[in-house]
Amino acid sequence: MNYHFKFSIIALILVFFGFNLLQAEHVNNTIKNNDSQIQSLKIQIKQINDKISSNKSIWLKKYTNFAIYNQIIADIEKIKKELKNLKNHKSADNSKINTLNHKLETLERQEELLQEYKTNPFKELIEKPQITNIPNISNPIAIIGGISFIKNLENQKSILKKNQKNLESIIKDLDKKYFLLQELWEFDKSKEILDQIRQNQSKKLELQSAQNILNTTIDIYSKDSDEVVARLKLQIKNQIFKLIYIGLTVIFTIALALALKVFVRRYIHDNERAYTASKIINFFNISIIILILLFAYLENVTYLVAFLGFASAGLAIAMKDLFMSVLGWFVIVLGGSVHVGDRIRVSKDGSVYVGDVLDISMLRITMHEDVTLTTYLENRRAGRIIFIPNNYIFTTMFANYTHGGMKTVWDGVDFTITFDSNYKKALSIASDVATKYSRGYTEITRKQLNKMRDKYSLRNNNIEPKTFSIIESNGIRISVWYQTNAYATLTIRSTISGEIIEKILKEPDIFIAYTTTKLIKDGTDGFGNKTVKTGSIEEEKD
Repeated sequence: MNYHFKFSIIALILVFFGFNLLQAEHVNNTIKNNDSQIQSLKIQIKQINDKISSNKSIWLKKYTNFAIYNQIIADIEKIKKELKNLKNHKSADNSKINTLNHKLETLERQEELLQEYKTNPFKELIEKPQITNIPNISNPIAIIGGISFIKNLENQKSILKKNQKNLESIIKDLDKKYFLLQELWEFDKSKEILDQIRQNQSKKLELQSAQNILNTTIDIYSKDSDEVVARLKLQIKNQIFKLIYIGLTVIFTIALALALKVFVRRYIHDNERAYTASKIINFFNISIIILILLFAYLENVTYLVAFLGFASAGLAIAMKDLFMSVLGWFVIVLGGSVHVGDRIRVSKDGSVYVGDVLDISMLRITMHEDVTLTTYLENRRAGRIIFIPNNYIFTTMFANYTHGGMKTVWDGVDFTITFDSNYKKALSIASDVATKYSRGYTEITRKQLNKMRDKYSLRNNNIEPKTFSIIESNGIRISVWYQTNAYATLTIRSTISGEIIEKILKEPDIFIAYTTTKLIKDGTDGFGNKTVKTGSIEEEKD
C-alpha cells in the first residue's frame, strides 16, 4: 500500500511538472507570436505614415497648420500660467521670466500668422465658388466669351472633384491606420499608442467634417453650374443658327448685287453710266447688309434711334469733313458733275493738279496726275496719284475739262513780233497752222456742243480758231486759240508752236521780238540771216 501511494505521488508530481512545462512553452510561443504581430503592425503603420507623408495634399498641409495653431495656443496658455505663478513668488527668477516673455512674444507672432486656421482651416477648399458675371450671348463675338466661361466652370468643378478624391484617399488611409492602432493596442496598452489613436481620430474627424461639407458643396455647385452651362449652350446654339441665317441673307444680297452688276454691264453700254450704276449698287448693298446686322443684333430698335440721334449730333461736329465728303459723294454721283475718266483740275492752297479720275469712292476722288501745261509751268512733277476729298466739290476750285461728254478744250499759243513786222501776215500764219491741226477737234466740239444745248444755254457757237493782235510794250503780241484734245493739250501746243516759228523765220518782213543782246560783226541784222537793206542795195546772207 505504501508502495502504491508513493508511486501515485511521484506520478502526480511528474504530471504537474509536465503540465507546467507545456504551459511555459505555450506562453513562450504566444509571446513570440505577439512580438511578431506587433512588429508587423508597426511596419504597416509606418508604411501608412510614409504614404500619408509623401502625399503632398493641400488637405494635410491645412490640417498641419491647424494643429500647429492649436499647439501654439496651448503653449501660450501654458506660458501665461507659468508666468503668473512666477510673478506671484517674491523670489522669482527674472532671467527665466524674460525668457518666457520672449517665447510668449514669438508664439503670439506665430499665432497672428496662422490666424486664418483658428476656426475653419479648410474654408478655401470647401467653400462653394460663386458663379458671377454670367455672360449674355447676344452676338457671335460673345460666343467666344461664353465658351470660355463654360470651360472655367468645368475647370472649377474638376478642381473640386479632384480635391474630393484626394480627401477620400486620405480618410481611407486614416481608417486603415486606426484599425492597425486598435490591433496594436490589444498588445501594447502604452500611452504612446493611445496618443496616436487619439491624434489619428482627431485628424479623421476634422477631415470627415470637411468631406461632408465638400460633398454638399460639389452637389450644389454642380447643379448651379449645370444650369448655367445649359443656358449658355442654348444661347450659343441660337446664335449659331442666327448667324447662319444672317450669313445666308447676306450671301443672297451679295449674289443679287452681282446679278445686277452683270445686268448693268450687259445692257448699259456707256462705260461711265455702267460705272456709276455699279457704285450705286455697291452702296445700297453695303447699306442693306449694315441694316441687317443692326436689326439682327440690336435688341431694341429705339436704342438704334437714340444712338443714331446722339451719334449724329456729336459726329456732325467732330467729323464734319467726313460727313461733307459723304454728302459730296451724293452730289457728285447724282449730279453727274464728275465721272470716272474725266480730266479735272483742282487747286488748293496755291497748288494746282491736273489729271484723270481713276475712282470715286464715298470719301474721296482718286486722280492720276498727267503731264500737262500746268505741270510744265508750275509743278514740274507728274505721274502722282492724288487723293481729293469729296468735300472739295463745295469749297475748292474744281474744273472738269471733259464734263458732259466734252473731249476738247480751248488752248492758245502766244508770241510777240516787232512793231515794224507785218502783223497781218503773222496773224494769217498763226491762224492757218492752228486750223490745220485743230480741224478734227473743231468738228468734234461742234457736235458735242449741239448735244449739250438740251441741258445748258449755249449762245456762242463759234468754235473756229481765233487770232488776236495786242499791242505790248516790246512789240505786237499775236495770240491764236484753237480746239484741242483735252488729254493732249501740251503735245498739240508743242507741234503748233514749232510750225509757227518755222514759218515766221522764213518770212522776211516778220521779226520775233524778244529781250536779248547780240553783237553783230558780219553786217547782218541778227534776224536769222534774212535779207538786210544797206542803203539801196539788198544783200542775201547765207
